[in-house]
Amino acid sequence: MKAITIGSAMIDVITIVDPERIERMTLVNEHKSYLWLESGRKIPARSITTHVGGGACNTAVSFARRGWTVSALTRVGRDLNAQAVREHLQKEGVGLDHIRDTDEAATGVSSMIASHDRNATIFVHRGANEMIDAEDVGDAFDGADVVHIAPLSNRSANSFPEFARKAKAAGAFVSANPGIRQLTARGRLVLDSLPDLDLISVNRVEAQALTPALAPDAPPPGAIPKPAPPLMREGLVFGGFEICLTDFMQGLHDKGVKYVLLTDGADGAYLSGPEGLVWRGPAPAKVLGTAGAGDAFTSTLVAALAEGAPQAEALAEAAVNAASVIESVDTTEGLLDRDTLARRAAALDPEMRFVV
Repeated sequence: MKAITIGSAMIDVITIVDPERIERMTLVNEHKSYLWLESGRKIPARSITTHVGGGACNTAVSFARRGWTVSALTRVGRDLNAQAVREHLQKEGVGLDHIRDTDEAATGVSSMIASHDRNATIFVHRGANEMIDAEDVGDAFDGADVVHIAPLSNRSANSFPEFARKAKAAGAFVSANPGIRQLTARGRLVLDSLPDLDLISVNRVEAQALTPALAPDAPPPGAIPKPAPPLMREGLVFGGFEICLTDFMQGLHDKGVKYVLLTDGADGAYLSGPEGLVWRGPAPAKVLGTAGAGDAFTSTLVAALAEGAPQAEALAEAAVNAASVIESVDTTEGLLDRDTLARRAAALDPEMRFVV
C-alpha cells in the first residue's frame, strides 16, 4: 500500500515542567485549562528536548511503521532544521522526493510547554509550512492508495480544495484532518470539498466550529440511549447553535463524505460510516505528552479502513496507536507496527464500545 501525506514539517522543542513549579486553572464547563507563567521568572524544567514533528511528518511515520510505502509532501526552509527533518524521515523509511524547500521562510518550529496532565500549550512559528501549493503535487498522487491531508495554515489552506480534487481524481482514498484555524477561517473551503473526501477527522473543538454550518438544517434532538457515551448525550454547542451528534454526522455525510471521525480525548472517539455510528473508549495509557495523538489516531484509522477493516476494528487499532504515542514525550516514538497494533487492539476491553 502507498500513501502520501500533506501538511507541516516542524521542529518541536518540548519542555516538561513539574506541576508544583507552574500553576494551572481549569474551567470545567468549557473543557479548557490554562497554564500560568510568571513574568520575569526563570522556571526550572524537568526536561527540554528537540524532535521532528508536524502533521505531514507524524502521519508519514505512522504509515511507514505500519509497513506502507509513504512520502511526505511538505515545505521546509534552507536551514539546519530542514536537514533534521529529512534525516528523521529518511531514518523512518519515508520518501523525501516531495519535500519542497524555499528561501522565503524558515522551517517551522514549535515550542511546547507541558505540565499537570501533559496536554501541552504550544507556541508555533509555521514558517515554510504556510507556502505549500497545489502546484507542488506534480505526480505525487500517482498510484497512491491513500492521500492524507493534515492541518494546513494560511496560504497552504487555500490549496485544500485542489489537494482534495487531485487526490480523488487519482483514485486514492482521501482523508483530511483540518485544524481549528483552518475551519474557523476557511471552513467553507473544507465543507465544499467534502464530495472529494472519503474521511474527515475532527476533534470536539473543531466539530463545534462546524456546528453553525450544520445546525440550521438539523431536526430537533431526539431521544438518546441512556448508556451512551458523553458527547452522544451532550451534543455540540457553539455560538448559540446546538446539534446532536448523530445529526452532526449525518449533516457531513449529506455533503458527500463517506466517513466522519470525531475524537473526544479521554472520552473516546466516534466513527460514522456505512456500518453506522461506532464509539470506542480510549486505550489505557500513562500520559507523558498528548502531542501527536490525533495524527496517530487518524492515520491508523485511515490505513485500517483502506485495508478493508470494519469500523470497530479500525477504531480499536487507532485507539491503541494514539495511546502508545502519548506514553512518549514526542509525537512519533510510540508509533507501533502492524502486528503489535493488531495484537493490542484484540486485547482491548470489549465493553468500551458503543454502536448506534
